[in-house]
Amino acid sequence: MSEQIDVPRTDEAAPLDRIAMRGEDGEIRRAFVERIAGAIKAGDAEMLRAVVADLHEADLGDLIAALEAEDRVSLVELTGADFDFSALNEVDNTVREEILDELEPETVAEGVRELESDDAVELLEALDEAEQEEILEKLPPSERDVLERSLDYPENSAGRRMQTDFIALPPSWTVGQAIDYLRETPDLPDRFYEIYAVGSDRHWQGAVPLDALLRARRPVLLADLIDQDRRKVSVMDDQEEVARLFGKYNLVTAPVLDRDDRLVGVITVDDVVDVIAEEADEEIKALGGIPSDEELSDSVWTIARGRFNWLLVNLATAFLAASVLGLFKGQLEKMVALAVLAPIVASQGGNAATQTMTVAVRALATRELGASNAWRVVLRESLVGLLNGLAFALITGVAAVAWFNVPGLGVVIGLAIVCNLVAGALGGILIPMALERVRVDPAVASGTFVTTVTDVVGFFSFLGIATLWFGLK
Repeated sequence: MSEQIDVPRTDEAAPLDRIAMRGEDGEIRRAFVERIAGAIKAGDAEMLRAVVADLHEADLGDLIAALEAEDRVSLVELTGADFDFSALNEVDNTVREEILDELEPETVAEGVRELESDDAVELLEALDEAEQEEILEKLPPSERDVLERSLDYPENSAGRRMQTDFIALPPSWTVGQAIDYLRETPDLPDRFYEIYAVGSDRHWQGAVPLDALLRARRPVLLADLIDQDRRKVSVMDDQEEVARLFGKYNLVTAPVLDRDDRLVGVITVDDVVDVIAEEADEEIKALGGIPSDEELSDSVWTIARGRFNWLLVNLATAFLAASVLGLFKGQLEKMVALAVLAPIVASQGGNAATQTMTVAVRALATRELGASNAWRVVLRESLVGLLNGLAFALITGVAAVAWFNVPGLGVVIGLAIVCNLVAGALGGILIPMALERVRVDPAVASGTFVTTVTDVVGFFSFLGIATLWFGLK
């Protein structure tokens, strides 16, 4: 069965091999999922094994996510050795943990043995230490030691992301010896792009790209083909820094060295793509005050509990902004227009600040914003805030006068708009920079503080200017 059949049929009675897995929009077909679910309930292991054996791990992951919770574990159990456990790395953490919790440790251990080391580590790190140990005990000592070493490295480090299968040869070998070794050795990585020259005890000597190897004559030494400018990473490097290195130098793969300069692994571009996707997901969630580990499959209670803390912080800052309105209670009672227009000033400042904050957080994350250009960027954002402030002061002022027929009101709200957009621009860039300086993730905390600044400044400037302009007592 192929993943996309040329003649799709959505008839529920149609044979499964005649139903396309995906529709024209790329989404998995409901009819396909229903037939798989029916086969699971019927215990049709032979048909299910034929299906999963022909699916890419990503497609199998999508199928698992589309199934009901009670069918997912049954699919794994019915397909047995034909199930590709790397598909569990394609589903969200909640689904993966639910499946692993239900499976026997022996079953998981057998699945882990078939995975590349980086995929096995990714699968195991979702479990707590007791569950990890229980599964690792079922593995042969040599395989267990490799995974335990990787799990000992800090979370989000290159040591956790690396694959421990690579090709390392002495630099004194010739090209002919290396090619013969690659042809005659059965147990090699499934895919590789370079070989590594190492000395005694795997001490790093350099990398030899495959294109250079294949173009050289057989008597040439590997030492003569080593790429002297080869970029390498340390096991302790943060995965974000590794991803940035790949992007900057257009890398496809990078060797990973330990603190003693020994080659212990390799990171490939497919791992880096996963890192970029994960980091982008975390940043987007953080900007919204959403926990980084929240998943679509989480329960209502889990999601509500995870979001509660930041909503509580926002409530506290909202009371702070409201207290500014309380200072001008008398003025608000005398002129209703002030109460009507005050939220407009705060809202415009908040929107402008969010734009600046988004740019600042991204620039800090990509290391485009630093000490060397900080004040130039601050000045630029301030001038942008001033320019937009003047433009919206004119628009809002004219609208306010036309609405309430109070000429001075246009001047008041115009000045307040200018003040708040400049304040929003400054807050949107200075607050993330300050949080970065004290090592607090700006994506997580900036939004609440920036919104508070624009609310307080917006209300205070508008009502303060109105008090001075109209002489309200």
